[in-house]
Amino acid sequence: MTSIDLSAYLARIDYRGPTAPTLDTLRALHQAHLYAVPFENLDIRLGRPIILEPDRLFAKVIGARRGGFCYELNGLFAELLSGLGFTVERLAARVWDGQRYGGELDHMTLRVHLDEPFLADVGFGESFRQPLRWVDGLEQPQTPGRSYRLVHQGELWRYESLDAEDGWVPQYLVSPKPLALAEFQPGCDFQQYSPDSHFRHGRLCTLARPDGRITLRDDRLIETRDGAKTESSIGGEGAFQAALKEHFGVDLG
Repeated sequence: MTSIDLSAYLARIDYRGPTAPTLDTLRALHQAHLYAVPFENLDIRLGRPIILEPDRLFAKVIGARRGGFCYELNGLFAELLSGLGFTVERLAARVWDGQRYGGELDHMTLRVHLDEPFLADVGFGESFRQPLRWVDGLEQPQTPGRSYRLVHQGELWRYESLDAEDGWVPQYLVSPKPLALAEFQPGCDFQQYSPDSHFRHGRLCTLARPDGRITLRDDRLIETRDGAKTESSIGGEGAFQAALKEHFGVDLG
């Protein structure tokens, strides 16, 4: 059972619905989290260490109303789910970069057990809005206009998304072995300190919306609404900080 303040967490994601550990609750919490908490790498770019301890993650994401990346967001979401009575496991995944899969601790995702298992992930940027049934090969359409599936691959599971031009595209490979939060620290350290980590190259803050997504990437603000994309230039550090606060509620202090 978690020791974090569940009421403060629910307020952070603007969630006022039922909290019983049911599928409807899981779906609602998952979506609310994606709409409230941005995926961002700003502490990495600022040289602020990311330590995978629940109290530290809570202070950043809930207390300081920040975002984070997979280890932080899924790590903390697992604490919320556990505190509400869900059975949840943290799993390691290897992300597909278009040519190869990353290392064993490349990504943290979650498996939630109800009457059947579900894949949950609030820390992968553009991805499914609601948890996926853990069923081999089952196409699972979701709004806005995307489909996803899990495919059994030996001892692992491959999460894929359906692209209109390229068909089923791998996103990551999941190991079914549960790990403790602290066991992901080496992967987190690689992502924040290694020159080979893409998180060290450029600043990113992105947030899902019911009708699309808004992203601040270096000096570009990118908005997608109902499939239509617009881009605008952000000039200078002051404008970048102002855009963070206006569109994401993020104040770097």
